Amino acid sequence: MSIKKYPHLYLSNQTCFAAYTVARQITQAYHPLLKLLGLTYPQYLVMLVLWEAMENNQQWLKVGDICDELMLDTGTVTPLLKRMETSGSIVRQRSESDERIVLVGLTEQGMSLRELASTVPSNLMCRAGVSIDEVASLRDHLWGWIKRWQKAKNQS
Repeated sequence: MSIKKYPHLYLSNQTCFAAYTVARQITQAYHPLLKLLGLTYPQYLVMLVLWEAMENNQQWLKVGDICDELMLDTGTVTPLLKRMETSGSIVRQRSESDERIVLVGLTEQGMSLRELASTVPSNLMCRAGVSIDEVASLRDHLWGWIKRWQKAKNQS
């Protein structure tokens, strides 16, 4: 009989691998739904940030604010925004008070995409065969973990 000395190093025991795998599967499930909207998954995330800002009466967001919301750096977000501007869903402009700041706003086309996108979450849940309660529970647990990791990161 062999003694299993390192079971904590088995792939099936890795929380990081489970999280990575489910994230990949979810992103892949979004692909056909977002393709109908002419959006990639990262572009959809940007649109979610901008649509929420619009509901809070913010016509413009700084690129840095979008980066903060998405937990991404400007080197990742800027090329994404350039492609979105070319496709017509957003517009970018320099701040009048500080030309180093780039502001991002929705075009009419970008605003109209929101109505079409409103069915994406429910369609995704149907495809995956999961309930709203299951999704909400997983989301809440993940946000709890994210906050703890961020706190730990800031303390080190």
